[in-house]
Amino acid sequence: MTEWILAGRGKWRQRHQRLCPLQWGESDLGRNSEADNQGGKDLAHHTLVLLHVLFEHAVGYALLALKEVEEISLLLPQVEECVLNLGKFHNIVRLVAFNPFSSSQVALENANAVSEGVVHEDLRLLLETHLPSKKKKVLLGVGDPKIGAAIQEELGYNCQTGGVIAEILRGVRLHFHNLVKGLTDVSACKAQLGLGHSYSRAKVKFNVNRVDNMIIQSISLLDQLDKDINTFSMRVREWYGYHFPELVKIINDNATYCRLAQFIGNRRELNEDKLEKLEELTMDGAKAKAILDASRSSMGMDISAIDLINIESFSSRVVSLSEYRQSLHTYLRSKMSQVAPSLSALIGEAVGARLIAHAGSLTNLAKYPASTVQILGAEKALFRALKTRGNTPKYGLIFHSTFIGRAAAKNKGRISRYLANKCSIASRIDCFSEVPTSVFGEKLREQVEERLSFYETGEIPRKNLDVMKEAMVQAEEAAAEITRKLEKQEKKRLKKEKKRLAALALASPETSSSTPEECEEVHEKPKKKKKQKAQEVPQENGMEEPMVSSKPKKKRSFSKEELVNSDVEETEGNASPPKRKKSSAQEEVVVNDVEEAGSRKVSKKKRKFSSKEEPGSSSPEEAAGSKSSTKKKKKLHKASQED
Repeated sequence: MTEWILAGRGKWRQRHQRLCPLQWGESDLGRNSEADNQGGKDLAHHTLVLLHVLFEHAVGYALLALKEVEEISLLLPQVEECVLNLGKFHNIVRLVAFNPFSSSQVALENANAVSEGVVHEDLRLLLETHLPSKKKKVLLGVGDPKIGAAIQEELGYNCQTGGVIAEILRGVRLHFHNLVKGLTDVSACKAQLGLGHSYSRAKVKFNVNRVDNMIIQSISLLDQLDKDINTFSMRVREWYGYHFPELVKIINDNATYCRLAQFIGNRRELNEDKLEKLEELTMDGAKAKAILDASRSSMGMDISAIDLINIESFSSRVVSLSEYRQSLHTYLRSKMSQVAPSLSALIGEAVGARLIAHAGSLTNLAKYPASTVQILGAEKALFRALKTRGNTPKYGLIFHSTFIGRAAAKNKGRISRYLANKCSIASRIDCFSEVPTSVFGEKLREQVEERLSFYETGEIPRKNLDVMKEAMVQAEEAAAEITRKLEKQEKKRLKKEKKRLAALALASPETSSSTPEECEEVHEKPKKKKKQKAQEVPQENGMEEPMVSSKPKKKRSFSKEELVNSDVEETEGNASPPKRKKSSAQEEVVVNDVEEAGSRKVSKKKRKFSSKEEPGSSSPEEAAGSKSSTKKKKKLHKASQED
């Protein structure tokens, strides 16, 4: 009996140990513990194993140690309760080290490294510095499995994710500003907000050159336009059908019907003169004749002019929408030929674009297995079949391909599975090839055609290995041709750039050559003004008005010889007296004497100028001209006094 009671007490003790280990000492907990680490879900640690937790925050890395590590996987209810209470949480978690980021740029680099599963140098330094040297006795809990795998591979520490680690990290995130000294809740929130904005902006910039976003938007808009055009066309049919109901039976196409409603207007005004235009719109002479005959014997009601104006305006809107739909389809085809040429060659531009849009991007589609690609777009039917234990769907969006429509009813599942396999291969080729070409898509399409004929006739198709060898050879040739074209375009662009730079270089010397001469003319202006003032001072005291000897400035640039000749001409012009009518002979003699004296002085100045060879200085000639003019005026003044 006592043995049974003791055995019962032992079982109760073990059970209570597992449920409430915090009430037992670490020494008691260590008696019945065994190390157990399976798949990252259940944790059972030995007393010698030290459990640390790595926490990444916007302000830095934090390394924390757990005080209670025994049977921690069975502690989930207690841990959840302790997370909300800061006092209880301090009894479990202790901060070992904190490595703050020096700047926001460093924080962004570390965030990108963690998201990509790369161990940054800051994280490596923290772990190597503060974790024990015996790596086998350390178990590190991390939140992201990718960074845990990278740490385990590079540094050798055993990493654990999930389970109670997630609960502890939740508590650390809640009480982090209390665990780190000097950190407040407001500053931590601001750091998280700033890092979130910069991280999202960096991700968007990283994806800026990916044009599959344009494909997603264009195919979504194309589908929406199809629905809207059908709805509006039915509205035009009903509205205009009150006036001309026979037109609905003759014309089936929505866009053509809207064009005809816009052109015809009042059916009573339709005559033989408009028959040629009707043939252009309907592209059929018989239909045009039928429309003309139906308009003459129509049973429709009469309609007012204001109603016709509204119908015609609405029809023009529908016609413009259908034209825009055609241009958008052309744009989508060009984009698909650039981004996913193999996928578009295999399954068509519209279906390929819908697959990319449903997957989210071309990269996501390339990551999907063929079984997922097969039922992509039929998720509702799949989950309904799983719930009701019925038959799962055979195809999703790839049902719109022509291959499945051409296959027999018993072979639709087979051909859809085969087509999904080829679509998966084509999307991976388009996503990860450096120079995307449509060669692989054409070869894969040939394989699907051969498989379809095999289901119908039994003809054995070619092996995939042989087809891919041929495709590799052709793809290399196509890639070489594309690179040659790109090189030619680059050469043309460089030539145009060189021509543009040469034209700019030729234009710059002309401006630079004209600027110094203009500057010389500008500097010469004040000198001439001073000389003119010096000439005008003695002339103001005389009886006659002073003569201005300076010529108007020319805008063109002069050479040195032209400047010398112009200065000589100026001196000669200054030396010559003005022609005036004199009555007395004495005045004529005085004028002749003055002219002879002026000519002698000018000849002397010319000799001095040629010996010194100073082309730029014109001041001696001007001075000689001013002296001769003053002497002449004095003599004329004396002669007038004698008279």
